[in-house]
Amino acid sequence: MKYKIHRYFYMVINLKKTISNKNNIYQVTIVSIAVNIFLAVLKVVSGLITKSNVMISDGVHSLSDVFATLVVIIGIKISRKKPDKKHQYGHERYECITSILLSVIIFLTGLFIGYNGIITIIKKNYITMTIPGFELIFISLICIITKELTFKYIKNIAQKNNSSALMADAWHHRADELSSIGVFIGIFGSIIGIKILEPISCIAIALLIMKSAVDIWHDSVDKMVDCSVSEEVEKNIRNIINNQKDVHKIDDLKTRLFGSKIYIDLEISVDSNISLKKAHQIAHNVHDEVEAKIKECKHCMIHVNPDIEKSSN
Repeated sequence: MKYKIHRYFYMVINLKKTISNKNNIYQVTIVSIAVNIFLAVLKVVSGLITKSNVMISDGVHSLSDVFATLVVIIGIKISRKKPDKKHQYGHERYECITSILLSVIIFLTGLFIGYNGIITIIKKNYITMTIPGFELIFISLICIITKELTFKYIKNIAQKNNSSALMADAWHHRADELSSIGVFIGIFGSIIGIKILEPISCIAIALLIMKSAVDIWHDSVDKMVDCSVSEEVEKNIRNIINNQKDVHKIDDLKTRLFGSKIYIDLEISVDSNISLKKAHQIAHNVHDEVEAKIKECKHCMIHVNPDIEKSSN
């Protein structure tokens, strides 16, 4: 038994090594589904054996999370499609739609957990709850540790790929982890005779889950409505442009988020006495440098203005 447990934790901790391509988001979603199925079976079986309704409910919740990950797979697959005649700017915003759907699922999960906690306190159902055994504490800890490791792993890949849908799936795992913490507190409280700890912890955890859902919603909506990039990214863009030879100044710079990508509209001033060919070459150099150093940049549109004040005689 100890060997099997040790082997399981070794497999989870070395999850990154089991995937050949760290940036392969489709393999990551497979890991997400596998973790949820494993934990769902573990929770339901242990809940049936120990007659713990709270553990069975948490297991059903984990199984339902497989649906959310399938939504992520579909959203990412569509968003990665190449531009076509009908969608000439690509399909990246489909990933934002996926993130918004997931944020709603996460919010409803928190709402459901909080509602059950409030009803349990109002009706005082916690008084008649069956006192579980210590083995459920151990199983709860396995679920919490597994979810935390999965959250960190998927979050890391999401950041590398700048994937809002994958990031939402990572936070979904964190929401499940918080739910499992509530189960752990409830089981521990029942064992030591403080049964009300479970519904109280469920309400607190529900608020945290709903807050993470709102954060995901705001981030996804920003990417849907052409929100500009952060000040840090804009500063980086300006530094790249200002360091280019023959660029006198930046006249105007506009950015907009398009799903996981960035569009840049730029106006620069150059010497008014140079040839059109030279001005075009300067713009081309700036274009290539920006797109090379800003990995999320999908396209940089540049307009060249004559700088009369600083032009050579």
